[in-house]
Parts: sequence; structure tokens; C-alpha cells
Amino acid sequence: MTLEVVLIASAALFCVGLYGALSQQVVVMVMMGLELMLNGVILAAAGLWWFLAPAPDGQVLLLVVITAMTVEMAMGFAVATLLHRSRESDMTDMATDLSG
Repeated sequence: MTLEVVLIASAALFCVGLYGALSQQVVVMVMMGLELMLNGVILAAAGLWWFLAPAPDGQVLLLVVITAMTVEMAMGFAVATLLHRSRESDMTDMATDLSG
């Protein structure tokens, strides 16, 4: 596997995520698109660090970023669940005002 293959795969992930985030109206699907975009960026960063400087410092930073991303997505899904329970809707245009 070469750096070019890793970067093409990460660009494909990012593009699919961008299309998903821009074309969907359901909050969960938009969040899944954002997750794919972040995974594409993380894959590109990991590939660059692996091929250019194989020291473990970059991989540790990526683990911290993945952990923060996991917590962020969990909080986003909690907000989406709360929005669905309170308003019986999960569409993004219905989520403009989050105050009860």
C-alpha cells in the first residue's frame, strides 16, 4: 500500500461524507456524513504520519482526536434523540430553535 492509495481512499471518504452531509435532511444522516468526513481527514493524517515520519507521536495524537470525535458524536446523537422525543421530528429544518 502506498501513500497515494491511502490519500485517494481518504479523499473518497471525505467526498462521500460531504455529499451525505449536504444532501440529507435527517439529523442523524447529516451527522453520519460529518463522521465520514472526519474519518477521511483522520485517515489522511494517519497515512501522512505513517509514511513521512513513522514516530508514534502522530498516532497518539490521532487517538486523542478519535476519542474527542467519539464524545462529540455521542453528544450530537443525544441532542438528536432529545429533539426527536420532544418534537417528534428528526429533520434539520425543524431543529432551528432548540429551546423546548
